[in-house]
Amino acid sequence: MIRFENVTKRFPDGTEALKDISLVLPTHELTAIIGPSGCGKTTLMKMINKLEKPTGGTIYIDENPINGMDEVQLRRSIGYVIQRIGLFPHMTISDNVSLVPKLLEWPKGKKEARVRELLQLVGLDPETYMDRFPLELSGGQQQRVGVIRALAGDPNIVLMDEPFSALDPISREQLQDELRNLQQTINKTIVFVTHDMDEALKIADSIIVMRDGQVEQIGTPQQLVDDPANEFVRNFIGVERINQKRAFGEKRLFEFLDLFTAEWSGGAEKISADATIEKAFLQLDDSRHNYLAIVEGEQIIAYATDRDLLKAALFKEQGVSV
Repeated sequence: MIRFENVTKRFPDGTEALKDISLVLPTHELTAIIGPSGCGKTTLMKMINKLEKPTGGTIYIDENPINGMDEVQLRRSIGYVIQRIGLFPHMTISDNVSLVPKLLEWPKGKKEARVRELLQLVGLDPETYMDRFPLELSGGQQQRVGVIRALAGDPNIVLMDEPFSALDPISREQLQDELRNLQQTINKTIVFVTHDMDEALKIADSIIVMRDGQVEQIGTPQQLVDDPANEFVRNFIGVERINQKRAFGEKRLFEFLDLFTAEWSGGAEKISADATIEKAFLQLDDSRHNYLAIVEGEQIIAYATDRDLLKAALFKEQGVSV
């Protein structure tokens, strides 16, 4: 768990980037920080690995204050993915990915096994890509390597600073989907800075909306769309998105089966495929499960999480996903 307690950041020119921030970032969840340029979102994230230091207040990781921690050791224990990828062009993909394990003095065999495991995890064949150089890869492939390099040392926390913003729309959407699928496997605490509300709604377990160095609202994607805290949040989410959710809330689940996962091995609350999305939201919220089992007759035909339902609720008739 990452906790901010009364954190303030004031730069030498008098600019107050953060104003008495107190919040908790949940463990093993992906938290998106969003807001307009200059709102303090990147500064907030960089506080976690001491790339920025608070003027006042304290930051805790698992209830241990980080102000007394060694900066180098702290940063090696936290994965970091930047917007410009930052791969070293003169080094092979294998050498790029294994940078942190090398600094941690892992044995050679363990490093190579980790590189192979991570490349396979993001759909890059190790035999094909390990010995290639970054410039031999597409932008999307390079960003995949940037993500797994941050995971190579098996950190509990991963910071991601607008990692997909420089990619084309198709690559960006693919990587968003891959990140969600990857998170279900790696189960890390991910802090993801973005300026794109569609991206935040799509990938995040929880969203922090910021303005002028302050937190305007914290909530799940569904909570933000259902109940914006104020006019700023409402406008930042977009009236169109909110209206779409309301309009599609009456749509039937069977109309959106292609958006839902086909398999799930855990417990799930059953609901008819003929039920509305709105009813599905309410039933899932009242249940003790994270999944709904969508049934037709006695047969389960798909499973859905609250994020799947939100995607369906915001899905446009033209087939553009959020």
